[in-house]
Amino acid sequence: MKLFTLICSLAIILSVNAQPKDAKGLKANSASPKDEKELKIIPAAHRTQVYLPLLKGKRVGIFANHTATIGDRHLVDTLYTLGVKITKAFGPEHGFRGTADAGEKIDNYVDPYTGIPVVSLYGKKRKPSAEDLADVDVLLFDIQDVGTRFYTYISSLQEFMDAAFEHGKPLMILDRPNPNGFYVDGPILDTAYKSFVGMQPIPIVYGMTMGEYALMLAGEKWLSPKANERYEYYRRAKNSPPDTLFHFQVIKNQNYTHKSQYELPAKPSPNLPDMSSIYWYASTCFFEGTVLSEGRGTDHPFSIFGHPYLPKNMYAFTPTSRDGAKEPKLKDRQSYGWNLFGTKDEVLKKVDNKIQLKYLLEAYKLFPDKDNFFIKPKSEKPTDYFFNKLAGSDQLMNQIKAGKTEKEIRDSWAPGIAAFKKIRKQYLLYLDFE
Repeated sequence: MKLFTLICSLAIILSVNAQPKDAKGLKANSASPKDEKELKIIPAAHRTQVYLPLLKGKRVGIFANHTATIGDRHLVDTLYTLGVKITKAFGPEHGFRGTADAGEKIDNYVDPYTGIPVVSLYGKKRKPSAEDLADVDVLLFDIQDVGTRFYTYISSLQEFMDAAFEHGKPLMILDRPNPNGFYVDGPILDTAYKSFVGMQPIPIVYGMTMGEYALMLAGEKWLSPKANERYEYYRRAKNSPPDTLFHFQVIKNQNYTHKSQYELPAKPSPNLPDMSSIYWYASTCFFEGTVLSEGRGTDHPFSIFGHPYLPKNMYAFTPTSRDGAKEPKLKDRQSYGWNLFGTKDEVLKKVDNKIQLKYLLEAYKLFPDKDNFFIKPKSEKPTDYFFNKLAGSDQLMNQIKAGKTEKEIRDSWAPGIAAFKKIRKQYLLYLDFE
């Protein structure tokens, strides 16, 4: 079966006659590389003429946060103004409006701007219940991702897809560009280390948009057993009145390709405040699993990192309490380390389309108390180390302890990356970077 036919059958897109005039379903409509720099990238949410007809007369439940915008307005506020009947909103880590600390527990509440009930899907409850969906006809998903495995919004997407398919609710994903979508790199997760910061056997940087990743979750049968079973029904089902026009639909970005270097219009979470942090995140998030500060509580989280025990001739900084990082690691303790903050072009040149391991390796080499460099869980089981959950296995930790070079570590990743790229190619909606 040809790739286009396969993807179309997977997504259960609208028939040609039923689509709005400029809706292309999952068929490529991205700009050519020549046009890419000339045309403005338009996130799917802005393409209201494509998807609003599909929501007409439906009770809509929306999974979103502050990054789900049309212009400078929240998607929910815009749709509410346009007369879309929104009966329920769902929020991920950091909350529906994006103001909570990382890991902060958020209770259900009523959105003060619209009066819409908001159900928190972060913490013990990670997917909507049948009760939550009782007054919903169609589910909508719109979140700005940053393209790394341990950024929890792709885990939220998976749980939301599970709930949608398990309860037979049509799901529409409004795609957004991936700011790190122009390369693939990192170790493949071993599912023995599966957690909310890594649920599938993918590399740390996977080079896919949320819409493409959703197609892969469904196509590779990585959802719950019941959701996979329901998806098989969707794949074969033919819609007819009075059915909804779709079961699972991805609305594409316009003029985006995987060669694009998309700058986010708003920070995706409190501790990724700028493009420097977003580009360095794949390389420096590892420090969350160590005793070093990863820069929370500074002006440039994930671009700044270090520890009081590192040499005092290095860059000095002191993490402090602030919005989005009320209790940062090493709060109020002067630390020494690196400041990698820079302009977009400066940082892209240093990152060089790959995870930069040299800072992690150098930090371990310089740290005097190597037995306590990695944060130890009470159990001390390899699967319980947070560093290993971030890395996807205990291999990287063992390689660092053994003094392996960056080249030796990267060579160990190569077979897994090559195998993943073959899977990834099947689900791409946009022109690839290679």
